Amino acid sequence: MSSIADPIKEGLARGWKVLGQGHAALPPSLDCDVAIVGSGAGAGITAELLAKAGLKIIIIEEGPLRSSSDFKQRESTAYAELYQEGAGRKNADQSMNILQGRCVGGSTTVNWTGSFRTPPDALAQWVKEFGLSDCSPEKLAPWFEQVEKRLNISDWLAEPNGNNDTLRRGTGKLGISSKVVQRNVKGCWNLGSCGMGCPTNAKQSMLITTIPAALDLGATLLVQTRAQRFNLQGDTVQALICQPVGLDGSNNGPELSIKARHFVVAGGAINSPALLLRSHAPDPQGLLGTRTFLHPTVANHAQMPAPVEGWAGAPLSVFSDHFLHQGPVDGPMGFKLEVAPVHPGFAMTNLGGVGPTLAERAKLMPYANVMIGLLRDGFHAESIGGTVSLKSDGTPQLAYPLNAYLLDGARRAHLSMTEIQFAAGAKTVRPVHELAQDYSSWAEAKDAINKLPYKPFLTTVGSAHVMGGCRMAADAGRGVVRPDGQHWQLSNLSVHDGSIFPTSIGANPQVSVYGQAARMATGLAKRLTAKDVLLA
Repeated sequence: MSSIADPIKEGLARGWKVLGQGHAALPPSLDCDVAIVGSGAGAGITAELLAKAGLKIIIIEEGPLRSSSDFKQRESTAYAELYQEGAGRKNADQSMNILQGRCVGGSTTVNWTGSFRTPPDALAQWVKEFGLSDCSPEKLAPWFEQVEKRLNISDWLAEPNGNNDTLRRGTGKLGISSKVVQRNVKGCWNLGSCGMGCPTNAKQSMLITTIPAALDLGATLLVQTRAQRFNLQGDTVQALICQPVGLDGSNNGPELSIKARHFVVAGGAINSPALLLRSHAPDPQGLLGTRTFLHPTVANHAQMPAPVEGWAGAPLSVFSDHFLHQGPVDGPMGFKLEVAPVHPGFAMTNLGGVGPTLAERAKLMPYANVMIGLLRDGFHAESIGGTVSLKSDGTPQLAYPLNAYLLDGARRAHLSMTEIQFAAGAKTVRPVHELAQDYSSWAEAKDAINKLPYKPFLTTVGSAHVMGGCRMAADAGRGVVRPDGQHWQLSNLSVHDGSIFPTSIGANPQVSVYGQAARMATGLAKRLTAKDVLLA
């Protein structure tokens, strides 16, 4: 790997303006045309477009700047340095683990590259319930086309690895549809370590695409710098107060103030509502932080008769949406089926078991298939998601109850995945539930799963997709931001990330964020400069 060019190091050598821990010192104050909070999917697209319009940009990132030279395919380093709370972020009652990136590029640096447009039935609900006429599939198509071209999004043409092939074989045997995943990669080495940062720069994340493009156009990047609060006066943001932080999130120096004509919040659907809450942003309808949605995700662990080696090869290349469309969108909770990579640290800490049981599973890990069901939340009266609030120290927490409606979806997902894994030839299958066993037949497993108590903490649930909390709507009574992303009550603040989604979407959200950010940032550039800009 040492012979691979590192575009981040090359950019720094060219004179990129990067300030913060490990780089040039942070001054007490800065000014710009637009300050962008975050450097992930929404922030990266926004930064490139606004920089193309000739605006002076500052990008504020809470995490570190790491690059291909630092990505050694080691879980111990990657999770600690590249994820929120060392990959240990949880909901308020600790019943769910939540994976989010915290580094330059945000979650786009550590995701599994699955690239899906927003499903039409989700968009139809947004149009119907929230008046978002600009969010029909037809109107969003040009924006999706731009980001797909810019980020080299296309069907994965290589054969799936053993983990994904288990999903393909099992669904095929049962007559259930599955499809090839589109991925944002170029020249992929098929290593399988996407969740630890791409060591070959094949993943077309914000880290190596839009953020470098903005920096080449003169943008300034602040790293290990937390956006702490906005100073507000009337309907205007006067300044953004930032706090330098260590890798562990602790304060690491004096605050600095950033003044700008306009501010874009793109810190993700937990951090963005939290920033506005810390700032006492106007919220006349009490909507801020509410209807924050995950794709609550459950897993199944199968032992296959031949080695799977689920740590090797593209981690996500096959999926099935079959169970999203078995009823109306506001009926029983639907779910998307994918697989999860079987890296030792990730798998052994998320599949349950301790002591000798865990040791035996570790021995058999080469034969393990891990299938996951991503539950689509937000479309039913009993599906209201969670609420972001602040702890006493100002850090965010997400209350997200696992209610009976959601847990019914978890049971049905476990049943569907179990049947598919046995159809693919599994020797044993175990839904990841504290009271489940390794079952040796579909009939035995079906009977047992239907008898299991589905309750929080007994049912293992996690998520890597966070949406909502600053939802957009056609009027201020239903949303925090306008359809163009601007805050309904603050004249110089916009939100450009997944927090604007009114529901979860039933698909890995990066392309949905890219498309919305392209639409909103293009409009913002026009309002600020009267210039037309194009992503690709």
